[in-house]
Amino acid sequence: MRHVLNTLYVTTQGTYIHKDGETVCVSQDQKVLLQIPIHTLEGIVTFGRVGTSPALLGFCAERGLAVSFLSRSGRYLACVRPPSSGNVLLRREQFRVADDDYRRAELARLFVVSKLANARQMLLRSARTTGDEAISKAAHEIGCLGKQLDVSVSIDTARGIEGNAAQIYFNVLNNRIQQDGFQFCSRSRRPPLDAINSLLSFVYTLLAHDCAAAVASAGLDPQVGFLHADRPGRPGLALDLMEEFRATFADRLVLRLINRGMIQSKEFHTSPSGAIFMDDKTRKTVLVAYAERKRETITHPFLDETAEIGMLWHIQAMLLARHLRGDLDSYPIMLWR
Repeated sequence: MRHVLNTLYVTTQGTYIHKDGETVCVSQDQKVLLQIPIHTLEGIVTFGRVGTSPALLGFCAERGLAVSFLSRSGRYLACVRPPSSGNVLLRREQFRVADDDYRRAELARLFVVSKLANARQMLLRSARTTGDEAISKAAHEIGCLGKQLDVSVSIDTARGIEGNAAQIYFNVLNNRIQQDGFQFCSRSRRPPLDAINSLLSFVYTLLAHDCAAAVASAGLDPQVGFLHADRPGRPGLALDLMEEFRATFADRLVLRLINRGMIQSKEFHTSPSGAIFMDDKTRKTVLVAYAERKRETITHPFLDETAEIGMLWHIQAMLLARHLRGDLDSYPIMLWR
């Protein structure tokens, strides 16, 4: 049985990661700061000026660990992954489905259905808590958009509906924030133009790393998606899978951090380019909360079994692989209860 293991996040600038026997060492100025057995890890994520030895990269590849490189602010730069494993026939089927307009549209539609249903669920929960009519109205509107996603919908139409729903969803994000000092204007990515966008982009990057590792572990190619178009360097399938967890996992985590006062607006600074970035202390707070959130449990709606949240993207990747192999007639989307 697979378990949720730790992800090593290295944020200290000027450190160097290397292999020592069966362990991963983090050193600085020839002093070992941290030493972890590799069998306790499921991935490594580095931020900014962190060196990595070639021996460690080979070691991680042998043990099936991905090593992701992010800028100090959390922008994705690159990733070193283990060689492809699993059944080549599965990946061939993934490519055939991606090239089949009808089957690709059906999977794209299901990812959007899941995203809209989960976003609506989160808005309804917020509406019950705050009594805010605008949030309740947004939930209703997203529900109406979801009803337009019938089986005959094209990929372009599904993407259009997803875009409209995202606009409605983010339009009421401020209504869900209960702490002064945080103001969300609109979704901005490169660069993030406020503290909330900075937080969202950072958590989305972490989630993309986890989803890419999950689909690769299931024997699928993270680059070839169904909802997201092919683009060099973009993990299309990982981004497809992420759609099922944006509102329920990532956005909820960000709002929890803000509304519980775990982070403050003064902990963000503005770069010369106008981008808003969190300080090192806040980044560590987010990383700890992210890891803790992954260890919370939930009952998976299709398997009807309790699972740690950090296992959900592995389960969904496995179910997608079973569908592509023909073991399941349809892909069972993740619907948050």
